[in-house]
Amino acid sequence: MSVSKVTSLGEAADPGSTAPNAYRAAVIGTGFMGRVHSHAVRAAGGEVVGVAGSSHGKAEQFRTAHGVARAHADALELVRSDDVDVVHVCTPNHLHAPLSLAALAAGKHVVCEKPLATDADTARELVRAAEEADRVAVVPFAYRFHPMAREARARVASGSIGRVSLAHGGYLQDWLLYPDEDNWRVDPELGGPTRAFGDIGSHWCDMLEFVTGDRITSVSAQTSRVNDTRAGRSVATEDLVAFQFSTAGGVVGGAVISQVSPGRKNRLVLEVSGTEGTLLFDQERPETLWAGGRGRSCTISRDDPELSADAARLSTTPVGHPQGYQDCFNALVADTGAAIAGQTPEGLPVFADGLRAAVLAEAVLTSARERRWVDVPEVDGA
Repeated sequence: MSVSKVTSLGEAADPGSTAPNAYRAAVIGTGFMGRVHSHAVRAAGGEVVGVAGSSHGKAEQFRTAHGVARAHADALELVRSDDVDVVHVCTPNHLHAPLSLAALAAGKHVVCEKPLATDADTARELVRAAEEADRVAVVPFAYRFHPMAREARARVASGSIGRVSLAHGGYLQDWLLYPDEDNWRVDPELGGPTRAFGDIGSHWCDMLEFVTGDRITSVSAQTSRVNDTRAGRSVATEDLVAFQFSTAGGVVGGAVISQVSPGRKNRLVLEVSGTEGTLLFDQERPETLWAGGRGRSCTISRDDPELSADAARLSTTPVGHPQGYQDCFNALVADTGAAIAGQTPEGLPVFADGLRAAVLAEAVLTSARERRWVDVPEVDGA
């Protein structure tokens, strides 16, 4: 079987395309996500022309370590530079909205880390701004770009598991297990009012809705803190979330989200059951997809000759050379470049998807605070 590869910007959606590959990126933020985005830009054939951070010293250190052309003390100066086509916002959450709005106002395309904004009203403003500017505006729900997640989506859409009735799973980490472990995400002034759900629960909900093509319409949630203090200061954001949900298509289910589960690193698991079969995707074992039915169960590998076209498109290395997190980001940036070149890559997450996550987060927090089921508003375009 022929496998089309995401090899360069402008070619992701159509391997035969002759679209231009120009992708001159500004990266705002010098932490882990800044490194991930910078690598992805280069892997997809683009150029990181400048970087800005919380200080000029950090930006200069990043520039030297990663071979970036220049470091900026002023992020807005970089955003408005004439040689920047796309701004990648990789800062703490409270800066996502102002930097994205500035980039759109300057006529730039934007890739903004999630959450798009720390409240739904601001996220709506960003969606409107992107539409008015007619720019490509992307939120990196990057787990969509695992080939076997795409395979699960294709199988649900084809009806191979029948009518979906149940979905469940969760996202478990342990990086904030102990009270001496701290991070800017813990502070609601920097990270927003929700931490565990906003940071990783949003990924799980996006995966659920992406794979099933369905939308959560109501939630009943609980939140909890294991550590009421961190590094000697009080904590206001949650460590754990457990929630039930129902969808527009009649699916029921539940999920557990945790940043304090010992031994779990990035265990995003989604199981979807229909009237004819079940599919299970585990982000820590992304090379395979488990498929089960009454008669038999099997493990589908990334080299399956019957793999869907979209999954095959994203399968860029031979099986036995595992693809992972960075590969997902590389594919996302390649598809962003394809969208900028005028193509319509399958499954590219846009600002409307970021708004969807913000709306879900507010519904979860309201449900947990008021101890009741809460309806989730619809979002156009998500």
